[in-house]
Amino acid sequence: MQWFLNIIGYPKNTQKTSIVLVSLIVLGIGAASFTQDRENLKGRGYYFLNDTTQSYSLINELAPKNNFSFYQLNPIHVGLNPLAIGFTEQYENKQAKWYEKMKIWGKPYFDLYDQVLPQYGIPKELKYLSVIESSLNPATISSAGAVGPWQLMNDEAKRYNLRVTKYSDERKDFYKSTHAACKLINELYNTYGDWLLVIAAYNGGVGRVNQAIKKSGSKNFWNLQYYLPLETRNHVKKYIATHYIFEGTGGWTTMTAEESNKYMASLAMSENLSTKLSDEELNNTVTIEVGGRFLSVVIANNLLLDIDQFNKWNPRFDKTLSEGKKYSMRISKDKLSVFEAKKSQILLESMKVLLNDDALATTTK
Repeated sequence: MQWFLNIIGYPKNTQKTSIVLVSLIVLGIGAASFTQDRENLKGRGYYFLNDTTQSYSLINELAPKNNFSFYQLNPIHVGLNPLAIGFTEQYENKQAKWYEKMKIWGKPYFDLYDQVLPQYGIPKELKYLSVIESSLNPATISSAGAVGPWQLMNDEAKRYNLRVTKYSDERKDFYKSTHAACKLINELYNTYGDWLLVIAAYNGGVGRVNQAIKKSGSKNFWNLQYYLPLETRNHVKKYIATHYIFEGTGGWTTMTAEESNKYMASLAMSENLSTKLSDEELNNTVTIEVGGRFLSVVIANNLLLDIDQFNKWNPRFDKTLSEGKKYSMRISKDKLSVFEAKKSQILLESMKVLLNDDALATTTK
């Protein structure tokens, strides 16, 4: 511990009095992003909410099931579940170059998806399901007979009024098949209320997912995954990895329902933005979950933010982190990359401020 105090420049004559404090802070940081950054995952942290006894009664008010307006007004920047990291690393190494090209030639299709999916209350990030289903190739035909960019089966096509004949197959039509896929996705979400289970059922069928839930005794994908066929559980992980490659982060559709509920409860506890922030503020800001002893004043100084504005967006920020809890911090979108780049520096500066304050309090007693 002595070497750590020397590194951060803490006064030697007061080091002994704060060894315990530093130990506690370092242990707290160990569970936060500071020690969890992974260079080959673009330095992003993997943040997760602690279990909470907070009632989730506010969730229905904050984000009714499948409410697109909530997803749009509350863009989030979250890390990946640790169980998805290894797969994502391997998948990114394999697919990143191809996906970079797809961002260019596939833009017309992504633009179409961005227009259609919201009409059904579906987060637009679900467009990446089409990427792993067909690589946006309308001529794709699976061994099971699924066809088109969304890989719809014949019975699904008929159920959603797509024409399938010897001479015409509307499953290959981007516009019509996207509307049909959205109807199917909505049915699955109404069944499970969990985007990862939606993706699993989209690939493997409702029967297999229900069987996995029954055998595992859980509706959490990460608990039931090994009761699913290998292809299906990897399909879900491919979606998570693809979302990460395209977005540089996780989001609503890469979390389990449990993780989403905890995140929404955190938003409700810390911000209650629906009544405090304007539509313009909501549209121009983003939330990122942080943990560890960050200080609001240090963050504001490093990001060149007005401290009053930061406190308005992040009430009880310092108090929440001082209690060892995580916080869904809201900052303007244009400051997100700056925070990511300076995150470790901001954390160290915050610690130094805390240590110096403690030293002052000790010497004045």
